[in-house]
Amino acid sequence: MQAEIAIVGAGFSGAVIARELAEAGIACAVFDQRPHVAGNCHTERCPDTGVMVHVYGPHIFHTGDAEVWALVNAYGRFRPYRHQVRATVRGAVYSMPVNLHTINQFFGRTLRPDEARAFIAARAHAGEGAAASFEDQALRMIGPELYEAFFRGYTRKQWGLEPAALPAAILRRLPLRFDYNDNYFAHPHQGIPEDGYTAIVERILDHPRIDLRLDTGFAPAQAGAFAHVFWSGPLDAWFGHDAGRLGYRTLDFERFTARGDWQGCAVMNYPDPDVPYTRITEHKHFAPWEDHAATVCYRERSRDCGPDDIPYYPIRLVDEKAMLAQYAERARALSGVSFVGRLGTYRYLDMDVTIREALDTARLFLRSRRDGTPMPAFAVAPV
Repeated sequence: MQAEIAIVGAGFSGAVIARELAEAGIACAVFDQRPHVAGNCHTERCPDTGVMVHVYGPHIFHTGDAEVWALVNAYGRFRPYRHQVRATVRGAVYSMPVNLHTINQFFGRTLRPDEARAFIAARAHAGEGAAASFEDQALRMIGPELYEAFFRGYTRKQWGLEPAALPAAILRRLPLRFDYNDNYFAHPHQGIPEDGYTAIVERILDHPRIDLRLDTGFAPAQAGAFAHVFWSGPLDAWFGHDAGRLGYRTLDFERFTARGDWQGCAVMNYPDPDVPYTRITEHKHFAPWEDHAATVCYRERSRDCGPDDIPYYPIRLVDEKAMLAQYAERARALSGVSFVGRLGTYRYLDMDVTIREALDTARLFLRSRRDGTPMPAFAVAPV
């Protein structure tokens, strides 16, 4: 069957778009330069320990979108999982995100919720208008003591920048709680697939009208052979980075194995500035329904992303936003190509949002075909 549509990237974005179009009767070719599907969500069993490893770092599925939750459960069994993070700070272990237990333990108090609110408010910096930076937001939110202990060092290691140079929006994603709830996420639907994310994506792509081409890159010059291209690669890569490279942070993982249980939890953060890594992840704790005699851990370090590195987190500072606006304007002038996913739109996206936007993009494409209207370059604008 001759493929009519090219989809570049076999992660959740590309897989969901391909499935929606295939079920509408449209043949698709899905290209991915890696030897596996699922992108950075790729999971695989460690042959030595049997542990399901999140190869590119941990991914926890959480959503309030009922349709997205139903979709992923249609392709695999999700087991209940509540993400609980710990932090080793100045020789003590605390629960994250900052909650009533963290506050009482750190300050040596036994505060009730209303007392803790007043206690933190008395330490928080006053401010008018919107916070100007991550540091400003943190000082207004939790005060200098908790900021210095839990956020300043970790943020410098994660982003390679002073928190005063980072946007406040980065911190707004993290909750501050005045009860003992240490669930990292608040969404009603949370879990991890029993067989891993790769198996889910493989099942989504298992359709006779989908031609999966792994270990196969796709160049923009090939676009003319297809009626439309959905590009989930980096936006600037479509243009050969001719106006510069959009900034990303990448991650390095130092993998090690051990007998027994290494740290007793899935994620241990290390905010102290003299610790070179940001966190250690212990992968068997992402599947608490399994039992393994040995364990697989990753020490995780963040650094600037080079041309040959895997991009993880878009930086989106002033220079990147200006460059992004140029690339987005050029993309909108194109026809026959749509940019999707976290790389195609240069945005940090959780898995559920990625799937939601892929569904909406595929449906917009089918509607545009039916109505004879142009398909936009972006179903969701990057700027």
